Amino acid sequence: MKARIKITLKQGVLDPQGKAIANALGALGFDGVGEVRQGKYIELELDAADRDSAGKTVERMCEQLLANMVIENYSYELEAA
Repeated sequence: MKARIKITLKQGVLDPQGKAIANALGALGFDGVGEVRQGKYIELELDAADRDSAGKTVERMCEQLLANMVIENYSYELEAA
């Protein structure tokens, strides 16, 4: 099973890296760019018996390591490998 995980900052959490990206884009002449929010994208392959167990494993991974649950949200998609 392949998991595609997207991790983003929760609404209201300051994003200094996003601000730096927005400033750099402006300095490079890209006009019209509003707020920029950056995040993480992770793909991994799981050896799971079924979709339900794969989902539970991904959720445990995100909550224990991949995402900082205080300031980040996560979502994921599963696909048969």
